[in-house]
Amino acid sequence: MSDTKNKKLAFSLLALVTTMLMLSFAAVPFYNWFCRVTGFGGVTQQAEAPSDRVLDQTIKIRFDGSLEKGMPWEFKPVAHEMELKIGETGLAFYEAYNPTDEVIAGTASFNVYPYSAGAYFTKIDCFCFEMQVLQPGELAQMPVTFYVDPEIVDDEEAKYIKSITLSYTFHVTDLPSEQASLAQPADSQVNKTQ
Repeated sequence: MSDTKNKKLAFSLLALVTTMLMLSFAAVPFYNWFCRVTGFGGVTQQAEAPSDRVLDQTIKIRFDGSLEKGMPWEFKPVAHEMELKIGETGLAFYEAYNPTDEVIAGTASFNVYPYSAGAYFTKIDCFCFEMQVLQPGELAQMPVTFYVDPEIVDDEEAKYIKSITLSYTFHVTDLPSEQASLAQPADSQVNKTQ
C-alpha cells in the first residue's frame, strides 16, 4: 500500500472510533429521554394533579422494595398491594430504617412491570424525586401518590394488564456537603491550624 492509502485508512479508522465513542456517550441520555417519553422499560410518567377521569374498571397495584448491595438500610412497602379504579388516585407508603450509627443518604430508582404499563403509571408525588437522608436509628415512612392513566384501556398491548408492580431500589448516595460536615464525629472537626 502506498503512504497516502495508509494515511486515508488510518484517518478513516480514527473517525470511525471517534464517532462510535461519541455515540456511546449520547446513548445514555437519549435512552433516558426515550424511556421517559414512551414509558419503555417501565419508566413512569409524572403529573401535577390527579386524573380528571375515573373508570369503573379496577387494577391491582403491587409494591416491591429492595436495596442495592452495600446499602445498610432496611426498606419495604408498608402494604404489598392495593386495588383501585383506573384513574383513581392511590397513596402508598414505603418504610425505611437506618439501623447504623451513621447518617446515611439514599436515592431510590424505580421501574414498573409490565413495561408496557410504564407509559400509563403516573406519579403525582414521590419520595423518589429527592434524596432521602436518615439519621442513626431513624425510621421514616415515605409516600408515593399515583394513578393509572385511563388511556391504558385504549392501548392494544396494555389494555389486558390486570396488575402492575411498582419496584424501588435504594442506593447509597453521598451526603450533601453541609450535612456531611454535621454528620462527622466531634473530634474530627478540630481546628488543625494550631
